[in-house]
Amino acid sequence: MTQTNTAHRDTGAQDAQAPVKAQSKFSSVIRVTSGNFIEMYDFFLFGFYATHIANAFFPASSEYAALMMTFATFGAGFFMRPLGAIILGSYIDRIGRRKGLVLTLAIMASGTALIAFVPGHSTIGLLAPFLVLIGRLLQGFSAGVELGGVSVYLSEMATPGRKGFYVSWQSASQQVAIIFSAGLGYFLNQTFSKEFIADWGWRIPFFIGCLIIPVVFYIRRSLQETEAYLAQKNHPTFREMLQTIGRNWPLVASGMMLIVMTTVSFYLITVYTPTYGKTVLKLSTVESLLVTLAVGVSNFIWLPVMGALSDRIGRWPLMALFSGLTIVSAYPVLSWLIANPSFEHMVYVELWLSFLYGSYNGATVVALTEIIPARIRTTGFSLAYSLATALFGGLTPLVSTWLIETTGDKAAPGYWMAMAGVFGLAATILVYSGVVKERKLVSIV
Repeated sequence: MTQTNTAHRDTGAQDAQAPVKAQSKFSSVIRVTSGNFIEMYDFFLFGFYATHIANAFFPASSEYAALMMTFATFGAGFFMRPLGAIILGSYIDRIGRRKGLVLTLAIMASGTALIAFVPGHSTIGLLAPFLVLIGRLLQGFSAGVELGGVSVYLSEMATPGRKGFYVSWQSASQQVAIIFSAGLGYFLNQTFSKEFIADWGWRIPFFIGCLIIPVVFYIRRSLQETEAYLAQKNHPTFREMLQTIGRNWPLVASGMMLIVMTTVSFYLITVYTPTYGKTVLKLSTVESLLVTLAVGVSNFIWLPVMGALSDRIGRWPLMALFSGLTIVSAYPVLSWLIANPSFEHMVYVELWLSFLYGSYNGATVVALTEIIPARIRTTGFSLAYSLATALFGGLTPLVSTWLIETTGDKAAPGYWMAMAGVFGLAATILVYSGVVKERKLVSIV
């Protein structure tokens, strides 16, 4: 049907088309976030089973030393993220959103397979931790652009005036991964003995991830390219991309500061929670997993709610309010938990921290897609996000373990989260006061 004929359709015909459009958008959200789910699922497993991975691949003289080596390997993957953001991000900005998102999934699958199938240190010696490290580096390289690619895709296909709600499903899909992996861990611990889980049963969730990947790969291949990307007449070369990023470095740095609050709080309340519950509060594995499960459900609720609210009242009020609340409450609530350790109290504290994270992040991720120049949106977003994760968020389990050991204060991770809140509040002020803004490169923008 021609455009002219379409313009003369009556109201009834337009109403008939509305459900089709809604269904198409819903389907697109499911397709793009399904890949995000599996990538984050694989990432979370490493943190959830850190103690077992430490025993299998990083034997040491003490539990502390083994955990430090494990979390150092976990953190090493995050240092690959900026490289993945630049290389894969420029590929997506130049070639297309759909093709890039398929490629990131394939790279992540390779890293997951390595971690799942590599024999332990007792079987192949030093080759075991080396191969696990390679797997983590591949996962980090892929994840460097995954979140950016998904967020940009969702922002470009969103209904006008509802970007916050649509983009929030990038983070919400991560919470589904938390819920699924924590629920799976709970089932395994209820079904099998501790000895079986410690021996090789902890690998089962990784095997399941490998089985899910082909299904997700098939689903993601059916993605359509966004209209916003197709509407761009020219796409920058890799050199032009670097020039634009260099010219807008203050904006990317501010974006990184915004995400510090998001990534530190996220990894503290999800990946580090099982370890914190078991090693610091001396809760059982099942109790620690149940807390993580509750956090995942809470995050899943708050993210789209606050994303939608940011569409109505703006991004910066939510970002300023909840980064401020994080600064003043993170350490006190953890101190209260340490003074009154119990499963119920850990649930209360983690749900409060989840409320802070979900409320801030629901507005922040979409804000980052809006402040980065359109022509380098995937690269700029991914670089800002990756730098924040590599330098701060990904190191959260390692830093938290070190802070507790060094200071003797079991609530010390609260200082780390409060520091992240300072970054978030400062960046919100810089960006929304107009101090930092886009600087156009005349030759390509």
